[in-house]
Amino acid sequence: MSTVVTENALLEALKSVVDPQTGKDWVSTRAIKGLRIDGGDVAFGIELGYPAKSQHPALRKALIAAARSVPGVENVSVELSTRVVPHAVQRGVALLPKVKNVIAVASGKGGVGKSTTTVNLALALAAEGASVGILDADIYGPSQPMMMGISGRPESIDGTSMEPLENYGVQVMSIGFLIDDDQAMIWRGPMATQALDQLLRQTNWRDLDYLLVDMPPGTGDIALTLSQRVPLTGAVIVTTPQDIALLDAKKGLKMFEKVGVPILGIVENMAVYTCPACGHSEHIFGADGGSRMAAEYGVEYLGGLPLTLAIREQADNGRPSVVADPEGTIAASYKAIARKVAVKIALKSKDFSAKFPTISVSKTT
Repeated sequence: MSTVVTENALLEALKSVVDPQTGKDWVSTRAIKGLRIDGGDVAFGIELGYPAKSQHPALRKALIAAARSVPGVENVSVELSTRVVPHAVQRGVALLPKVKNVIAVASGKGGVGKSTTTVNLALALAAEGASVGILDADIYGPSQPMMMGISGRPESIDGTSMEPLENYGVQVMSIGFLIDDDQAMIWRGPMATQALDQLLRQTNWRDLDYLLVDMPPGTGDIALTLSQRVPLTGAVIVTTPQDIALLDAKKGLKMFEKVGVPILGIVENMAVYTCPACGHSEHIFGADGGSRMAAEYGVEYLGGLPLTLAIREQADNGRPSVVADPEGTIAASYKAIARKVAVKIALKSKDFSAKFPTISVSKTT
């Protein structure tokens, strides 16, 4: 007599498989969808709230093994999918059309690798299966066109909005597409802020899960205005271990806190240098500065990147590390950081504004 497979027995077995990103099982989080049992054949889906395509094979293997541990189960089919939803932003700021989540990538000062971090995190999220865009908000020093290997002018189909340019599956908009390479932007703060607002809102973004904003360095007028006007799901702070960089990074972190933008975590660039000839490692800019700052302010330390020639050369050549060497250790570090950011967003409260109808009040006589 064959053993009858029950739903309760299967769910109990599947509870043993834990999401390594959240530490929670898939049953209690209600991520299991469409469970079907037909004799010894079992099929179900797992819906993730964040992109993690590189993790799918290991996850599928663990789920199949857990299901097969139930007596009577012979064949198991698992379908993995991702559903990224909009999450809450600052109070009183409306979401952008066709953009679910906006992430600010910021630093308190220039020269710490903020733009390089932005481009590689965007490419990492795209590699993990998300629809991603980049807004280059550094009006005075736009670098995303070079790093993304894109040139040309944006087109306008309707005469009022601009189409983003695209490479490596990532949509990009930058003031750098609208000016010559050697043209200096001699604009005061209000003009630059207005230009950025137009780039953000008059770009025809195409159904983005995440839009990464490469913020201007510092906490001046432009950065502050952007953090107040742009519907930000959260901010990533980029620093180096150096004390002077940490001092300014803390100012950037406090700016976002004051305007109600959650800090998703801290990325530490140039954390360590390893000599390619002899293998000796040296903390040129200091050690563990980013992790100490994260602990001090109670935010997550997302990870560190080494001081290495490859990261700089690849970005300068328009093929950042995640696409230049997708299976390399540096790309793996960026992907791990990107997953942490996406998971932090997935765990935030969702935006429910779309579920409520617009109420209009009409005057009657």
